[in-house]
Amino acid sequence: MKHLIILILLAVPTLALAQKNFIDQPYVETNAKVDTLVVPDKIYMSILLNEADSKNKTSVEEQEKTLEKTLKQLNIDTEKDLSLQEFSSDFKNYFLKGQNVVKSKMYALVVGDAVTAGKVLAELEYVDISNVSIDRTEYSKSEELLLELKSRAVKKSLVTAKTMAKPLNQSIGKALYISDGYSITNALQGKAAGIQIRGMASRYEAEVADPINTEFQKVKFEVSVNIKYALE
Repeated sequence: MKHLIILILLAVPTLALAQKNFIDQPYVETNAKVDTLVVPDKIYMSILLNEADSKNKTSVEEQEKTLEKTLKQLNIDTEKDLSLQEFSSDFKNYFLKGQNVVKSKMYALVVGDAVTAGKVLAELEYVDISNVSIDRTEYSKSEELLLELKSRAVKKSLVTAKTMAKPLNQSIGKALYISDGYSITNALQGKAAGIQIRGMASRYEAEVADPINTEFQKVKFEVSVNIKYALE
């Protein structure tokens, strides 16, 4: 029982001290937001090679050769940026119906800008590889950008706090409490996160002299902070 009383007595001053340090002293609370728009620099594409989809029933192996050749013509490093996601064969139909085995392969491709993504779509369509989609987009320096935005939001919060305290003939002291949050927003269009492709001229209509007019929807980064400053 004595130990319990001692613990209670120790807890009460601690709680009171915490209240005095924060709740019971004058403070001003501010909320600040900053945001920016950036162009994604990592575009993830999926390329499906399927014998059943080919107009001339071209084998997957032949389509692979065509794929690699086409991408290299676009100065894409296939060893670094192209990878096999999955491989499948329809053995069930082969055994049950005596049909030829239909094979398919799914490749993942990463490119660095919208123009290249547009060229990949157009050139692969031209060589009869049309099952191509853009899965998602990313900004490679998102962590650094979020830290920069948080710093800007804190500075904005401090300016607001000083502005509020000035008419009261008071000054802003140290920060008593800080919390933050953020959001990253991509505009969705079809399967593509944050990409919009416009004006892709057909190779069958005319020779394209200029780069394909491809535009990205910019990604919005937004950071918010909540800070309580002591009033002095």
